[in-house]
Amino acid sequence: MYRWCTDEVEPHDRFDFWREVRAKGLFGVTAELERERRADFFGEFSLRQLGGAGLVELKASHYTVERSMADIAHAPGDSICVYQQLGSGGWFGGMRGSDFAIANGSFATSHTDLPYRTAPLGAGGFHLRILKVPLSGLATQDKRMRELAPRTFDDPSLAPLLGACFADLGEAAAGDDGAVDTASLVQALAHLALIERGIVRRSSRLGQAALRTARLSQARRLIVRHLQNPDLAPAMVADLLGVSVRHLHMLFESAAKSFSQTVTDERLNLSRRLMREAPDRLIADIATSCGFDSLATYYRVFNAAYGMAPGDFRAQGPEGR
Repeated sequence: MYRWCTDEVEPHDRFDFWREVRAKGLFGVTAELERERRADFFGEFSLRQLGGAGLVELKASHYTVERSMADIAHAPGDSICVYQQLGSGGWFGGMRGSDFAIANGSFATSHTDLPYRTAPLGAGGFHLRILKVPLSGLATQDKRMRELAPRTFDDPSLAPLLGACFADLGEAAAGDDGAVDTASLVQALAHLALIERGIVRRSSRLGQAALRTARLSQARRLIVRHLQNPDLAPAMVADLLGVSVRHLHMLFESAAKSFSQTVTDERLNLSRRLMREAPDRLIADIATSCGFDSLATYYRVFNAAYGMAPGDFRAQGPEGR
């Protein structure tokens, strides 16, 4: 992973370095900021290659960005960009079609080689993730993909699926989940974007594959969100996901773990984390807070998974874990 932050540069040079290193050098855009505001500029970003795509997370104080025809000629990309807005919102303009705003938590998509201008709407500046997927790496090829001027997603049913995939990619980029199939997530995000823009049909093989991958990501996140509920069951998650119980089990058939194995593993992982973070907390209280229906069940499952009792795990201390 490549990371860069303006703290590495003297204040009077920060925006100039940002403009050349981040903007021109890596992303082929032109950054502008009034000279009197440059000494107070702050920016940081990370870039990681995942599943054949580049995942960028960017935070920066207010400035404006332009991707001009000259920028495109100097640094062509031929990729689809999927944006997740994490900050207060942003404005896009200067391209074919109407200007638009992208709100916090919303998504947008575009082809890299079409001109645009953008700026944050709030005083807090930029905070967003960008997934840049080369067209050459996509399973579908359609000339219309090079005509995707920036636009927000209008289909609200796609937002939770996009959010789950982005969250999984973010954790993979941070090294928190090495088991994530990043290539499938990248393909899913790109094809969900193409579903929204009318280029890939939901009912097509690629559309259905994207929806399955994204729904599995969302199902796992719903499990984690409701771990403390001892009544957590397939019917509950299927209802939250908007699919049948049979369809939910089909999603997990393609995964390394079944629904029940995923629930148990997540509960055990949470219990281990709580024992590390709160060494004086009663094990019975931890078991209950993780959704185990009884202390006996917790001990039995923990011992089967790790070959020791929870108390023995705790006694090892941080060095033994």
